[in-house]
Amino acid sequence: MNDRIIELSGHPAYVSVDNGLLTLEIPGTDRVQVPPGEVAAVVAAHYAVTFTREAVALLADSGAQLVVCDKRGLPAAMLLPLRGFHQPATRLALQAATKQPVRKRLWRQIVRNKVRAQGALLQKLRGNDAGLAAMAMEVKSGDTGNVEGVAARVYWQRLFGEDFRRDPDGLDQNCFLNYGYGVLRAVVCRAICAAGLHPGLGLHHHHRANPFCLADDLIEPFRPLVDDIVFQLWEEETAAAELTPVRKKRLLSVLTTRLRLGGEERGLFDTVAHVALSLAGVIEGRRKTLILPQWGDAPAPAPPADTDAEEP
Repeated sequence: MNDRIIELSGHPAYVSVDNGLLTLEIPGTDRVQVPPGEVAAVVAAHYAVTFTREAVALLADSGAQLVVCDKRGLPAAMLLPLRGFHQPATRLALQAATKQPVRKRLWRQIVRNKVRAQGALLQKLRGNDAGLAAMAMEVKSGDTGNVEGVAARVYWQRLFGEDFRRDPDGLDQNCFLNYGYGVLRAVVCRAICAAGLHPGLGLHHHHRANPFCLADDLIEPFRPLVDDIVFQLWEEETAAAELTPVRKKRLLSVLTTRLRLGGEERGLFDTVAHVALSLAGVIEGRRKTLILPQWGDAPAPAPPADTDAEEP
């Protein structure tokens, strides 16, 4: 399965076919043509993206997926090819059959990366990481010791003060956090679908009424990106936590974040896409671990070796 993902989110676009090539026309930019065999998925996130019937058929014939998003930017539908469907179908089947020890091992890696990211943000904003870097190394398979929860209590009190509580219905910093996390969640959902994975089949999160459990897993290391912006807003503003257009724009700036991944600097969309594709690689047996961002100035310490049979 090819790994090239085309995301149409920032501008209107017209997608057609010319001489057997997928043709993208975006106002103000040069016309782009792509061989269909190089495309794994096209994500239509902007409200004004138009596809010709021939373009949709060409994507299907080449085995690519078309992900259509709703007005919130969340995937609303995945159009999967009927002919030559064995590759994405196999990936979905393997995802559903992923064994619990593998899920637990991957969740440990995610939690470690998240706690390390929280520590790096505290180091940046408060001058020390409050011991979170060391705490990250204590996470066991499946996080059976609930290091994530313990680290969260330390993190939030150090970041916003002892009286702060993370509350989705809160009218303080929580108001900003909820909006920023919603933006991030949409980015992660699109990357998951574009990677040929089902967003409802989580590694750790699971709920029959949640169609995006996997997104709620993979979003975790990226949450401190929003926390950083909210901290700045709260330090600058003394007014009530109202989501004004100006504040929304500041929160949306998370989309332009640059991150370090595999020794290279990448944009947020590219980083999240690589994380999702690395998960597909683990599911298919081509990799043992996820590719996750590097936080702070020093390389992350290598965790102890794992085996998939570590825990039942």
